Amino acid sequence: MKKKVIDITEEGRAELEKELDERIKEREVIKEKIATARAFGDLSENEDYSAARSEQKLNEGRIGEIEEILKSAKIISNRKHDKVVMGAVVTVQIAGKEYTYSVVGPVEANPLEGKISNESPIGKAMFGKKAGDEYTLPNGNTGKILKVE
Repeated sequence: MKKKVIDITEEGRAELEKELDERIKEREVIKEKIATARAFGDLSENEDYSAARSEQKLNEGRIGEIEEILKSAKIISNRKHDKVVMGAVVTVQIAGKEYTYSVVGPVEANPLEGKISNESPIGKAMFGKKAGDEYTLPNGNTGKILKVE
C-alpha cells in the first residue's frame, strides 16, 4: 500500500510538533482526572469518569493523527515563486478588494489566518497561474492575481 504524502510548511510542522508536545503533557492531567473520578465509586453512573474517558479518547485520537501527519509530511519550499504553487504567497483582487493568501496543504489550511488549501476551490482556480492572470471560481466569480511570492 502506497503511503500518502502530506504537504506541509516548516511553520505548519513546528505548530503540529508543539501541539503534539502539549497533548502528550495533557495525558497526565487526564489520567489524574480519571483516577479522581474513579475514586468516587460506581463508574456506571459517574459523569466525571465518563467525561474524563471521552477527553482521553479525543486526546489520544489527535495524538495519533498528528503522529501520522508528521510521519507522512513533505516540507513545502518557502522560496520565492513566479507562479501559484504550494508554499507560494499570493495577493489577489476579488470584487475590488485585495487579499493575501499562503497556499498550503489541506492539513494546515485556515482561511481566517490567510492559509488556503491547494485543494480548495480558490486554490484550485489559482494553481499554476502567474501575476496578471485571471481565474474563475466554481460559483462564477472571477479574480485577478496581483502578486506571487
